Amino acid sequence: MTIETVVPAAPGEFRRPRLIRFSDCDPAGIVFYPQYFVMLNGLVEDWVSEGLGISYHALVGDRRIGLPTVRLEADFRAVSRMGDLVTLSLAVERLGTSSLTLLLRCFDAAGQTRMEVRQVLVTTSLESHRAVDVPADLRAAILRSADAASVSSAS
Repeated sequence: MTIETVVPAAPGEFRRPRLIRFSDCDPAGIVFYPQYFVMLNGLVEDWVSEGLGISYHALVGDRRIGLPTVRLEADFRAVSRMGDLVTLSLAVERLGTSSLTLLLRCFDAAGQTRMEVRQVLVTTSLESHRAVDVPADLRAAILRSADAASVSSAS
């Protein structure tokens, strides 16, 4: 049985199973909290490339569009241990002119939230390091993939 069969995905939610590894853990055998941010950054990259169909590498490397974090709010609710199979999920809560707000979660097979993050990303020019509008193809892909009713749009 997989986590996906126990906890159905919400419309527009992007998910990835993740095995908690030795390298994720502290000497107590639980996830060292900064490792969650590394895992979730990988989830964002996978979402852009696989979920949205836009090469993250090309977005950053060729097009020179960055997605830096400008706000991060995390709640840690239960421990994850080496060997645990968890699910990482991403949902878009808000799409603005030059920013997007994501809800990122880590949960177990029973649906218990281990940790949850609300993250605001801003699209920037990697040349000027200033905010730029969300590129049209990225905006269209986000709106196509997201549950239209759950994504607020703001300028």
